[in-house]
Amino acid sequence: MKQTDLVLTPTHLRFMNWRFPCTIGRGGLTARKKEGDGATPRGTHRLVGMLYRADRMARPADWALPIGPSDLWSDDIRDEDYNLMVRAPHAYSHERLRRADPMYDLVILTDWNWPYAVKGRGSAIFIHAWRGPGRPTAGCVAFRPDHLRWIAARIRHETRLVIV
Repeated sequence: MKQTDLVLTPTHLRFMNWRFPCTIGRGGLTARKKEGDGATPRGTHRLVGMLYRADRMARPADWALPIGPSDLWSDDIRDEDYNLMVRAPHAYSHERLRRADPMYDLVILTDWNWPYAVKGRGSAIFIHAWRGPGRPTAGCVAFRPDHLRWIAARIRHETRLVIV
């Protein structure tokens, strides 16, 4: 592991010699991720994108892309675009990326089951803002919003999410 890796341990996340409190999926950590299990998958995951709400914050990194009003993420295994960003209107089950709450104001995308998704292996594992300390996610890794912004500004091309 490198100093530029985001390393998730059972009690915190380490990055650039700092420790950050975070939350993970309600299903804990798993080596056998399945759609809907609420678990966070163990392994080494590349960071492949960053999305943000331009109406709520300044661009967090030069490679971040704004989230538009019709941006969605498909989480339906019947959808040919399963585990991909799609646009409304969309006939299959999906998650709205432009939310009323601040949870997805800044989203870092990992390569979990992407770009060639295995149906049922689980859709996106994002890094995003938490609902509060100790409040689990649906499988993602979540941080206090100010910590997330600090991390996002320092991510590099080689940065990986390592879940031990």
